[in-house]
Amino acid sequence: MTATRLRSTALRLAASLLPLTLLAASDPPPANPGPGDIIAAAPQGDWVRIPADDLLVMDLAPDAKGRPRRVVIQLMPAPFSSGWVSNIRKLAAAHWWDDAAIVRVQDNYVVQWGDPDAEDEAKAKPLPAGIAKVPEGEYVFDRKGVNIAAGNSGSEPWTGPDAYAKALSFSGGWPLAGNDDHVWPVHCYGMVGVGRNLSPDTGSGAELYTVIGHAPRHLDRNIALVGRVVEGIEHMSSLPRGTGALGFYESPEERTVIRSVRLATELPEAERPRLEYLNSSSESFVAYARARANRKDAFFNIPAGGADICNIPVPIRKITQ
Repeated sequence: MTATRLRSTALRLAASLLPLTLLAASDPPPANPGPGDIIAAAPQGDWVRIPADDLLVMDLAPDAKGRPRRVVIQLMPAPFSSGWVSNIRKLAAAHWWDDAAIVRVQDNYVVQWGDPDAEDEAKAKPLPAGIAKVPEGEYVFDRKGVNIAAGNSGSEPWTGPDAYAKALSFSGGWPLAGNDDHVWPVHCYGMVGVGRNLSPDTGSGAELYTVIGHAPRHLDRNIALVGRVVEGIEHMSSLPRGTGALGFYESPEERTVIRSVRLATELPEAERPRLEYLNSSSESFVAYARARANRKDAFFNIPAGGADICNIPVPIRKITQ
């Protein structure tokens, strides 16, 4: 293999392995296309633009070299977690997270942010008006209202049983699990959830976290998921790990300050993130999912024959035109 071909293969492999990767177009797929090849060849009609009012833009303090750190979160659409998402929109509109901080970084688990003084009633930052208390019943949703396959017996582009659910599918570009009666979003890498105390507390949405490790699917149905990081996850996953219990930082100096959190519609139009995802109902996505489960591109010797739903990250890319 020539150096040029080796480099091309390595780049395609890297693009196909990164979750929620921002991808660029390249050459048409080869005879045995890998996931990255299929994504690159997907027609424009298979991509769906993410509305600006569904994007939450979080600017952290610059890093040690003065470089900006921006994290963009796509909020989950209805019917999923609507009460918490509504609270998050109100918190963003009130600029509530300005000067808040990253308070916890637990290795192979989560990054958490919010008010560092939240546990101290005398110092805690008051929530804006209109923040709702959301019931635990909204962790799951009636499957009659959501398009999800009945099970894993050949009806999906991957194979094999799931340890956490009877059914797996994608709806509107979001990974879902389900049983005979309900469906729910799943804790894949980059997903964003709501911190809470012990039941019956469900959290307001003021305390949030994102997954930076192996998918903690045991949290599904026990805590609200409200979105996913679609740009800038590296600014979360590379943060120093907390030295306290559960990865909490033990001193204010360890924390990363949040400069601002805004809905993208509040930014000047030229500064708004412009992103799109591969439609999970498209033929391109089905081919991509099959390729993730059965790698036949040049690097792989033995196809796995199946894939966990979190190993089929929904492709997301910047809009360049």
